[in-house]
Amino acid sequence: MSAFEQAFSIVIGTEGGYVNNRADPGGETKFGISKRSYPHLNIAALELADAHAIYRRDYWDRLPGDTLAPPLALLAFDAAVNNGLGRARQWLAAAAHAGDGAAICAEFMSLRLCFMAGLPTWKTFGHGWSRRLCRLPYQAVQMGDA
Repeated sequence: MSAFEQAFSIVIGTEGGYVNNRADPGGETKFGISKRSYPHLNIAALELADAHAIYRRDYWDRLPGDTLAPPLALLAFDAAVNNGLGRARQWLAAAAHAGDGAAICAEFMSLRLCFMAGLPTWKTFGHGWSRRLCRLPYQAVQMGDA
């Protein structure tokens, strides 16, 4: 299984199905695809295959995920989906100065956590985001072993 397929499976497992939470600035969301980011899509009718194509084209390929070590690619991909492609790229660039692979991954996650904890929606979504961020490094290591 390719790194993208592994990462997609992990992110989809976190993002889940249809949600329309008023507290979410992304608005209506399915498979992590938000109405705010894709106003032209019928979010409720979105199929998993549609999410797969969007994730590949708009997130993975634009990182570009295939050029990164699989564990770091997962961290960056998940961040791009959850926090935006621009932020994920900024964190990759900043973390690159941290040293070796493990240090880069730790710095990337630190930058992401600091950003997320400062969001006004942290009080509402912080517990779930924390769970996601704590699980992600373990999933990343398993990807590196596959």
